[in-house]
Amino acid sequence: MSFRIEEKLFIDKNYILDFKKLLNLKSSNKIYETRNIQSLYFENKNDDMYRDSIESITPRKKIRIRNYPNQSSKEFFLEKKISSVEGRFKKRTIINLDKFNEYKKIGIFDKNYGLCLPKILINYQREYFKIGDVRITIDENITYKPYSKESIKKDITSIIELKTSINKNFDDLIKEFPFHRKRFSKYCNAIDLLT
Repeated sequence: MSFRIEEKLFIDKNYILDFKKLLNLKSSNKIYETRNIQSLYFENKNDDMYRDSIESITPRKKIRIRNYPNQSSKEFFLEKKISSVEGRFKKRTIINLDKFNEYKKIGIFDKNYGLCLPKILINYQREYFKIGDVRITIDENITYKPYSKESIKKDITSIIELKTSINKNFDDLIKEFPFHRKRFSKYCNAIDLLT
């Protein structure tokens, strides 16, 4: 388990090109090809993961199954994103299509949240960059869909995430990327937009 710093930046989508120019000036490296991401989030009947996130309660977690629909590999990843007093970390397990279908049908039991059923499907396009020990992702074209309904909401924002070691000097990170920061969760935003 390795803890990390995660910071989110909010940049108007009209200025994303300017941000990418900044990355170029800082000699960033593109570390993966742009890819589409699909995440199915699970939740208990009381929406406790949503409430814990909104209230910044620790420890808390989010449970999702992620895949990359446009890639030849058809692996699925069961992920638990955990926020604790010590920091944030992620547990990830590779599962196959049969297991994914099983989880969609019967849900996932979690020792803290009980039975969690499919709740929200989130799709977006992600670009990946790296500058030194900071990994930068840019998420665009974000859509939210309730698992059991056909309605879809589009998010007009673009989200930039900075991820680095817990040992990174936070003040140095802020100096490198002097943009507006805000706590943000795609999952919580989806719940807010869809309910």
